[in-house]
Amino acid sequence: MTDLVLDVLAWVLVGGGVFFVVVGAVGLVRMPDVYTRLHAAGMTDTVGAAGILLGLALESGLTLVTARLLLILAFLLLTSPIGTHALARAARAGRVEPYRTSEPPVA
Repeated sequence: MTDLVLDVLAWVLVGGGVFFVVVGAVGLVRMPDVYTRLHAAGMTDTVGAAGILLGLALESGLTLVTARLLLILAFLLLTSPIGTHALARAARAGRVEPYRTSEPPVA
């Protein structure tokens, strides 16, 4: 019974992670400017990869593979936001303007 619960939870995490990766990939293609694309890429790295790695860690049990997967997850959680922030600052320093529509905002 416990194995079934762990398997289902692992598959839910992997499926959720894959969902976020696919939505992030679509966001990279559909978003209009650098800043919104960075947001899509950051969510893909953080949420999508975290879900997949946690699901794989649950599926592998208490082994050395789990320790490696958790180290990869910790590395991603530390470096992904820093990389996204650095790219946004570089775009801002390069005077890349955010996308704006010509319509006035709706009140």
